[in-house]
Amino acid sequence: MDAKELRASLRAMADLARLRILQQLAGYEHEETTVSDLIRALRISQPLASWHLRTLRKAGLVTTHRNGRQVYCSLNRARVEECRQALGELAGQRT
Repeated sequence: MDAKELRASLRAMADLARLRILQQLAGYEHEETTVSDLIRALRISQPLASWHLRTLRKAGLVTTHRNGRQVYCSLNRARVEECRQALGELAGQRT
């Protein structure tokens, strides 16, 4: 992961609501959940959840797909791991 991608991911995670969404998605036993279930769990409005999910999706941290009227979302665990590794490398660097 290059510095530009890491920056985009960290900016997406910097918002408290988006961080809560990521935490909620990380805690699900199943790989994905509906946006409806997510907004009920977090007690946020659907438009606000969609806005935050769009930012997380653009950063590659969340994936979504539609099945009829339902939108399903899931945490991109591989991308989160890439971010963790990149941060670990940065923390290990000495200047």
